[in-house]
Amino acid sequence: MATPLSDSPPPPFRTIAVVGLGTMGTGIAEVLARAGREVVGIDISEAQAVRCVAALKSATARAVERGRLTEEERARALARVRTATDLRAAADADLVIEVAPESYEIKQQILRELDGIVRPQTVLATGTNALSVTRLAADSARPERVLGLHFFNPAPAMKLVEVVSSVLTAPQAVAAVTDLATELGKEPVAVGDRPGFVADGLLFGYLNQAAAMYEARYASREDIDAAMRLGCGLPMGPLALLDLIGIDTARTVLEAMYAASRDRLHAPAPILRQLSEAGLAGRKAGRGFYTYEAPGSATVVRDALTPREDGQFTPGRPVRSVGVAGSGTMASGIAEVFAKAGYEVVLAARSEEKARAARARIGTSLSRSVAKGRLTAEAAAQTLERITPAGPYDAFADVDLAVEAVAEDLEVKRQLFAALDKVCKPGAVLATTTSSLPVVACARATSRPQDVIGMHFFNPAPAMKLVEVVRTVLTADDVHSTVREVCGRIRKHPVDCGDRAGFIVNALLFPYLNNAIKMVQDHYASLDDIDAAMKLGGGYPMGPFELLDVVGLDVSLAIEKVLHREFRDPGLAPAPLLEHLVAAGCLGRKTGRGFREHARR
Repeated sequence: MATPLSDSPPPPFRTIAVVGLGTMGTGIAEVLARAGREVVGIDISEAQAVRCVAALKSATARAVERGRLTEEERARALARVRTATDLRAAADADLVIEVAPESYEIKQQILRELDGIVRPQTVLATGTNALSVTRLAADSARPERVLGLHFFNPAPAMKLVEVVSSVLTAPQAVAAVTDLATELGKEPVAVGDRPGFVADGLLFGYLNQAAAMYEARYASREDIDAAMRLGCGLPMGPLALLDLIGIDTARTVLEAMYAASRDRLHAPAPILRQLSEAGLAGRKAGRGFYTYEAPGSATVVRDALTPREDGQFTPGRPVRSVGVAGSGTMASGIAEVFAKAGYEVVLAARSEEKARAARARIGTSLSRSVAKGRLTAEAAAQTLERITPAGPYDAFADVDLAVEAVAEDLEVKRQLFAALDKVCKPGAVLATTTSSLPVVACARATSRPQDVIGMHFFNPAPAMKLVEVVRTVLTADDVHSTVREVCGRIRKHPVDCGDRAGFIVNALLFPYLNNAIKMVQDHYASLDDIDAAMKLGGGYPMGPFELLDVVGLDVSLAIEKVLHREFRDPGLAPAPLLEHLVAAGCLGRKTGRGFREHARR
């Protein structure tokens, strides 16, 4: 029978036991000890307990070297930690944080044993990121005192802590643990009980899709990782992150998520099972998606899948002049990029007036670069001189590369490519900057589909390093080589991908954004908590709702529809809330209202 809650305030958590002294348990122990708590570290392995103490000594020594701790503070922190191999050492703890392996059987056994050891008012927290807190709590004699406390790795550095309550959890326990997280210098986010919670619930779906993309041989591991780092500003690519987390751990989390959601996007990609069952679990094993110098090493070494350093085998075509079609932000940004790299650029639009206005915007952009010391006044003037505005596309008659950057409308693009086919000289490369439409449809509007390729720049083009190079089944090898060589000259990082919806970045980014919308739609978490969770727990430069409002909800919906139509997966269907906001004209920053209110510009 559960012990009834008293009216007395919850304990201040002076003594805290940490059960499980692996990487996460050791990190949590360090956070607690440095914050002045008495810590009892418990692990069934005495050797693991010894390793924990050694790791704490090493970590605190580094903190002293970096000026984050004094020697006296380090000595006091280490003195607050004692270790044991018996759960009975937790008898006097005010809070127990369990970070044992992700297994119901193991965690339930620990909680049952703790029921007979700790005081009635002791709070029991599980560090699970994949299992049901409710199910774990229900098996305890004191379910009202059981909750989830999910730290992120490495615990001393990561600010996010998810505080997970079940329907059985007492509000006083949640409040006490939330206060503790704040006192530890963390950012607590309150979430309900479902596999993955907020951060991992969004992150692991994205990681799973990246693994499936690689398994399908759509793109190389290096290109997938580079695309997400450079295209989204992420600290790590998804496959490198899976290796860091542990492929076996990722599979366990996804299995739990799929069991709850039955969403195919959460069904673990078969390659995760193959790698984990082969013992290739990532960095800790010395091999996963990449090969490492040694087990536990972060240093990637060459293997059979590493790209050859000698690069292209087919020579590209010479490119001296470039035509850019369009007058919007993307067209002017791309023209600026080419002109800065020394190319003669023809900037053509529906009217010469529009082309001149786009050239003037480039001048303004170059002036800002001069003011910030990124460019000399002379270099800015020379760059602008290389750009010739033009009205009709006849001005593209002598260009070696024509880059289309007009509206994201297939019929508009097809008409433009038909016009370029008539105007451009034989051998000119024709490129589209589409982010979601089929490149081959543009190619088929010409009499030379072998000369057509995708060059998907990212906005703002002068700043973003990534270009997705999209080959169709008809694209000639030398056209592909030409574009990769040009990317090198304009100092962009090319990644190769095939002609399917979303290419790499949007195919991985927008399902993640859509799943975030579904969380809000289901009242699982707030906009602010989800944004905070992904910035603090996932290292994202912007939260999903901040990003959606910047991109534009109408643009996001269009891309979601294209992905759903291409892959026909129910999990990719646009969230109804997104459709409703677009129908209401709430498109994000550009209209002053999207998921949040914005000042009109």
